[in-house]
Parts: sequence; structure tokens; C-alpha cells
Amino acid sequence: MIALLRAAVPLFVAMVTGLVGSVVVTSVLGKHDTVTLAAFAVMIAVVNPATAAVQGALRGLGPFVAPHREEPGAAVPIVRDARWLSLATGAVGALVVLCVPLLAGATGVPGEVVRELGLLPYFLAVSVMVFASTGGTSTILIALGRNPHVLWASLTSAVVLSVLAVVLVPPLGLTGVGLAWVVSGTAAAIVSVFNQRRAFGRAVGWAWPRIGEIVRLARVSIPLAAAVLIKFGVLGVVTFAASTSGTRDTAAHAVLTTLTGIMLVASVSVAQASVPDVTRARDAAEARRASRTATLLAMLGAGVGALLLLGFGTQVLTLFSDDQAVRERALALLPLMLLSSLCDAAQAVKGTGLTALKRSSASLWYFAVGYGLLVLAAVPVARTWGITGLWVAMAAANGLLMVLQGLGFHRHSARVGRRRIEPSQARKV
Repeated sequence: MIALLRAAVPLFVAMVTGLVGSVVVTSVLGKHDTVTLAAFAVMIAVVNPATAAVQGALRGLGPFVAPHREEPGAAVPIVRDARWLSLATGAVGALVVLCVPLLAGATGVPGEVVRELGLLPYFLAVSVMVFASTGGTSTILIALGRNPHVLWASLTSAVVLSVLAVVLVPPLGLTGVGLAWVVSGTAAAIVSVFNQRRAFGRAVGWAWPRIGEIVRLARVSIPLAAAVLIKFGVLGVVTFAASTSGTRDTAAHAVLTTLTGIMLVASVSVAQASVPDVTRARDAAEARRASRTATLLAMLGAGVGALLLLGFGTQVLTLFSDDQAVRERALALLPLMLLSSLCDAAQAVKGTGLTALKRSSASLWYFAVGYGLLVLAAVPVARTWGITGLWVAMAAANGLLMVLQGLGFHRHSARVGRRRIEPSQARKV
């Protein structure tokens, strides 16, 4: 457990650092102009899922690189193939980002907000492509056991983004945000590529795409990206359903959703750090032991967050709202949110474990079942029981997903020992 904790801490700090950069941008925009902040919120509502999907696809590379930790040079062809897959997924994400003004106009966003977007969609589309051009460097470094190196790229991005946002937003508005995003992303990409070169001892370079190998990578990566999109999409529907309960309930739901995201940072960090251990397991028992350790550590992290919120919930909520009624509503729903978050933490580790076993397609089906039921129930539940019913439904969906992911991991991990026997070895046996 200590080794896993050491591996997870740099990833946790990297994720927190990334959140700080986003908070600074939001704060600066909030003080700049209300319409500008509204336009940024519309943009981020699409950019975050698009970027998360690209990032999800890149995380699928871990189980292909991890077996070569002792001999990184053997993974170079895989990394080259991954770059082509990364660029393809990045191009799709960038195209979606470019369509934000059209989507905003079609969904009834006020014209002044749409016009305020200006050049921001173009800058953020470039930013998505810059991120994709790294070819999943962070995932590769984690797979090779270079977790601390991931922190430097995130720290670089957060510092550059924060400084440039403070400098550029007052005179340029959202154009300044776009410039800051592209420059910070480019700086982080440069640091990532430098660290990757150190890990391999040389530049990886490019090679002609090997279609068969890229398809093999895609079979693990694309279902993972699809699962991320399902989660973001369904949570968007849940937010829409919450908005039918009234302004204060909508605000309380937004606060609880933000707290949920913060609580999951530790769990996601542990889940990512556990991928090499599960991938390199010699038999089913070792894979399951690695997953159990990761799940326990993730639950402990989520549990500490839960205890802090239960003990200091009133004080924490004052940071998110000045409205006493909103804070009281959120405080009343806090136990349900914590239950939902604990289940989400456990399913995240098991789902990531399935990716480590190259069975992300199974995790995708589990998401389709658990969150499919949630999306069907969201609006009727909100109309009947309000956001209290919604958070009960979310806790139930995450609980179901936790069970499905856990059973799925147990089932597929049974093949770990058998799949390592090559056909030639099998004949000898």
C-alpha cells in the first residue's frame, strides 16, 4: 500500500494543481464581466467533456506500455502508434469545440453570450490538438513508473495559465483566456515531451502508422473515452433535471457536484497509479490483490474527505454560496452526496482495473447500464421528489456501477495467468 500511495501522491498533486489553474481563470473572468463569464461557462460545458474523452482515450495506452518498464525502448513502436491514435481523437475533440457557437445558438443561449465567445473556440480547439500531440505522455510516464515527472507538466500549465489569465483577461477578455490556454498547454506539452525523452533515453520520433496495431490500441482506448462521454452526458442531463426544481435547488446541486469532483481527485489518482501493478500481475491473485489495495486506498481518501465535510460542512459551503437557503439545502443533502461519492470512488478503481486488463469495453457496457438507468429516471424523479430524489438516484446508480465493475474485474482478472502463456509455450505444457 505504501508503494501505491507514493505513486499516487504526485498524480494527486498534479490534478489539484490543474484545478487551481481553472479556478484562477474563473475568478478573473468573474471579476471582469458577467456576460464574459457566462460565455466561458458555455464553452467549458463542451470543452471539458471533449478534453476528458481525449484524455480517457490516451489513458487506454497504459496496459500496453507498462509491461516494458524494465526495457522502455521496446515500447517505442507502441508510443509511435499511440501518437496517431491521439491525433485522431484530438481532431474529433477539436471539431466538437469549434461547433460550440452553433450548438449554443441552437439550444437557445442568448445572442450576446454567443457573440462574446469570439475567437475562444478556435484557441481552445488548438489547445485540444496541442494536448493530443503529446500522444498520451502522462499515461506513458505513469506506465513506466515515472509518476513524479507528470507533476512538472501540470505545474507548468497551472502557473503559466494563472499568470497569463491575470495579465491578458482585463484587456482582451475571452481572447486573453484563449491565448493563455494555448500558451500554457504548449508549455506543458514541451515539458511532457522532454520528460518522455528522458524516460526512453532518446527522442521517440515518428513512424508510418501501423493500422493493425493502432486498431489494437483503439479497442482499449475508444471504449474508455466513450464511457467518459456517457458519464459527462448523463450528469449533464441530471443537472438539467435539477434545474426544474427551482433556482436554489439548482444552485445547491451545482455546489454538491463541485464537491463531488474534488472528492474524486484522490480516487482517480490512486486508480491511475494502480494500472501498472494490475497490468504486470503474474496471476489472477496478484491482480486482485493490487486492485483491492487500490480500492482500499481510494476509499480511505474519499472517507477522509467525507469526514472533513461532515465535520466542517457549514464552513466549507460558505465558500461556495452567500445564500443561506442554498447552503442549508446542500448541507441537508451532504450525506447522500458522500454516499454517492464513495461508491463512485470504488467503481473508478475497478473500472480502471478493467482498462489495465485491456477490458475497457466491459466497463463501457457497465456504464451504459448504470448510467442508462439514471438518465431514464432523472427527469421523472426530479419532478416527483426534487433534487433529494436525484441524489438518491445518483447514489443508487453509482452503487450499481460499483457492483458491476467489481464483478466484471473479478471475472476478467481470472484470465490473467492464462493469457500470459504464449501459444508456443502452451504446446510445450
